[in-house]
Amino acid sequence: MKTQLITTEKKPFRALAYGAILMLVALAFNPVYGQTQTTSTEAVQNERTIKGIITNAEGPVESASIVLKGAEVGTVSNKNGEFTFPKPLKTGDVLLISYLGYDTIEVKIEANTTFIKQMLSEDLIEFVGALNTNKPYKSKRKRQ
Repeated sequence: MKTQLITTEKKPFRALAYGAILMLVALAFNPVYGQTQTTSTEAVQNERTIKGIITNAEGPVESASIVLKGAEVGTVSNKNGEFTFPKPLKTGDVLLISYLGYDTIEVKIEANTTFIKQMLSEDLIEFVGALNTNKPYKSKRKRQ
């Protein structure tokens, strides 16, 4: 009769290899989040919603344009001249307020600014020269 010797080899490295592969897969598919621009709570507290009223000598101005300087964000005033800026603003931002026939106004947002009441002044339009009214107008059409 033949004797058969059966030995069991322990393979600890195989278990370690499977564990290492499992860890790498878990890390590879874990989403990595980048750092945002405003990381401090001070910057978040510094941002605030700005509201206001735009008027002229006659009363509220409807459809006055309010735009953040250097950006493409803005709004217009309603029939009562009121507006709410759509983006929270921080100290140092500049709003441009304009309306056809009136001067454009720059309003700098200060540390305590939450409401703006601004009165528009008329833009002076000057004509250079005088109209010639001595000579009647003649059409330059050619008659056939």
